[in-house]
Amino acid sequence: MGSSPKAVAVGCLLAVIVVSGTVALILAAVGVKGVYLPPGTKYGMVFDAGSSHTALYIYQWPADKENGTGIISQAEACTVQGPGISSYAENPANAGASLRACLDKAMTIIPVEQQRETPTYLGATAGMRLLREQNSTKADLVFAEVSKTIQQYPVDFRGARILTGNEEGSFGWITINYLLETLVKFSFAGKWIRPQSAEVLGALDLGGASTQITFQPSGTIEDNSTKVFFRLYGTNYSIYTHSYLCYGRDQALKMLLAALRKENLTSQQISHPCYPKGYEENVTAAALYDSPCVPAPVAHDPSQILTVRGTGAPAECRSAIQKLFNFTACGANRTCGFNGVYQPPGHGQFFAFSGFYYTFYFLNLTNGQPLSVINATIWGFCTKGWKELQASFPQEESHSRLHNYCPSAFYILTLLHEGYKFDEQMWSNIHFRQQVANTDFGWTLGYVLNLTNMIPAEAPEQVKGQQRGLWAATIFLIVLTAAAALLAILIQCLWNPT
Repeated sequence: MGSSPKAVAVGCLLAVIVVSGTVALILAAVGVKGVYLPPGTKYGMVFDAGSSHTALYIYQWPADKENGTGIISQAEACTVQGPGISSYAENPANAGASLRACLDKAMTIIPVEQQRETPTYLGATAGMRLLREQNSTKADLVFAEVSKTIQQYPVDFRGARILTGNEEGSFGWITINYLLETLVKFSFAGKWIRPQSAEVLGALDLGGASTQITFQPSGTIEDNSTKVFFRLYGTNYSIYTHSYLCYGRDQALKMLLAALRKENLTSQQISHPCYPKGYEENVTAAALYDSPCVPAPVAHDPSQILTVRGTGAPAECRSAIQKLFNFTACGANRTCGFNGVYQPPGHGQFFAFSGFYYTFYFLNLTNGQPLSVINATIWGFCTKGWKELQASFPQEESHSRLHNYCPSAFYILTLLHEGYKFDEQMWSNIHFRQQVANTDFGWTLGYVLNLTNMIPAEAPEQVKGQQRGLWAATIFLIVLTAAAALLAILIQCLWNPT
């Protein structure tokens, strides 16, 4: 008796199911290879709590590392509104509150699932160093409030602390050299390599309360207190660095004003040769002597109001600024910067940023001009009267900083030329910059780079994968098997021949 059409159809479909299913299983089993997924992204945040303002920097880097150190890029920068956290000594709660807007912004940038593992730091520099000298209890209260605020966010907060001057200088040096690819660069072969011919660069930083010089000398470093050692991307570096507390721009200008007043302590009038002629402002004695950098005179009345009048005298201005430095305190057999501080001879190219850059950028002096042009430009600017300056720079923030550009410029010129010993020939080695590749110069990036040496690298995740053609054929056969099985079921259940 012959088979029925229904049985034949079902038998054929079962054959298709067996063959296609078997082939699909074979394809699924062969040609499978271990595939490493691209490394994930890690994030880190650093608050730069300077003397005049605070900024939050958000960095990102692949979870794997190159020769023990992360390859880092800046994801975002956020400027905190208001002054530096040291200014909140009398109201520390406001120091913490000031950070909220930038923290809120950070939470929109870092993926939610990674926020709790994002290392977050707050590093304070010279402003908090000075507050700690004045009143360590108030400094501790400020730190407690900023820490409390950060801990209210879902991040891995690792503490707030004051950086030493040497740390600030050396981390800035790492930032400069990393961004300008003297430590590591991506080669045409698709690998990260250490440039063999690249000389590392020096870093010059000018903040509100301190200034730092950092470079790799050509000879040995004789004073161990100025020597810092780093191991980055598998290479060792021994560099010179020194930070001069009180010689940041804001504190230096305060020292200058106090020195001018010292010439006639009984008078309430102060003639200021660096301020433009026609400019006048009132300053309380309490505000002038509110820093350890500016000791108050013996007979001191904090409530006294001092009237400061500009005279616009460049020669007197320069002379007054030079008196802030001691250029003769070094012994005959020792090379020095100023104030008797050891400094080996300068070597290589230097990048000057922060206050160096902002002041010289305003005066259009960041294009490699020779020392003679720098001097002539500053001299000419300092001879202008107040009304002329107001007319020439109507946009300069309601003129709140305009009167300070002359003393700031002469101060920078004196610091670099006579303090750090950049003579006519060496001056051309200074490059005034603030950013490279949309990333800011400063200590924070170098801080994170150094920390990545202590963050374990993650092994790339391995998954199983097939070639695209085999994968497509496997999927087709699985679909064919499923379709044949479904059709066989339908025939078995619904075919009712008459």
